[in-house]
Amino acid sequence: MPKKQRACMSVAREIDSLEEKLSHCRQSLEEVDFKLRREELTPEGRNSLEKEKNLLASKAESYEKELKVLRHENRKNAALSVALVLLVVVIYTCWTM
Repeated sequence: MPKKQRACMSVAREIDSLEEKLSHCRQSLEEVDFKLRREELTPEGRNSLEKEKNLLASKAESYEKELKVLRHENRKNAALSVALVLLVVVIYTCWTM
């Protein structure tokens, strides 16, 4: 996802959006796989479905990699938030003593 577009979305929304895309991609992959196993196809039709299956598999893999990166970024943001809250608590405690 381009940086300009990512700047407008929160990491959590990006993760939700990407999980939805991944889910749709996996569902399409299952449908193509089902067609390959169950239907009588011409060699051209089989090749076309195999290409589509490979394309969907590579898309799913790229979505999974991007999700991994976004989840890591989300964990860093959460850790930073916790650290800031602890810092505020320590400063408040020192201030009131």
